[in-house]
Amino acid sequence: MTGRRLPDGGNPAFAPGDYWRDGDGVWWVRPPQGHMGPLTDHEVIEHEDGTITVSPSIDSPGEWHGYLERGLWRACSGGA
Repeated sequence: MTGRRLPDGGNPAFAPGDYWRDGDGVWWVRPPQGHMGPLTDHEVIEHEDGTITVSPSIDSPGEWHGYLERGLWRACSGGA
């Protein structure tokens, strides 16, 4: 799934796959199948085109587990 970068700041309405950075510089994501959450325990690399790569994997227990790489969501094999 291709993610969607929302404008930084504000309080946007999230859809599955969206990501953004809040006014305090904290990155937030909503995985393809999961709830919105901050990436406070992750390393986030912002690329020239505005996409991001997140490590380690993003895990919403019982909902979704996978990766966000250059704005593309990829589920872990065997995961939700």
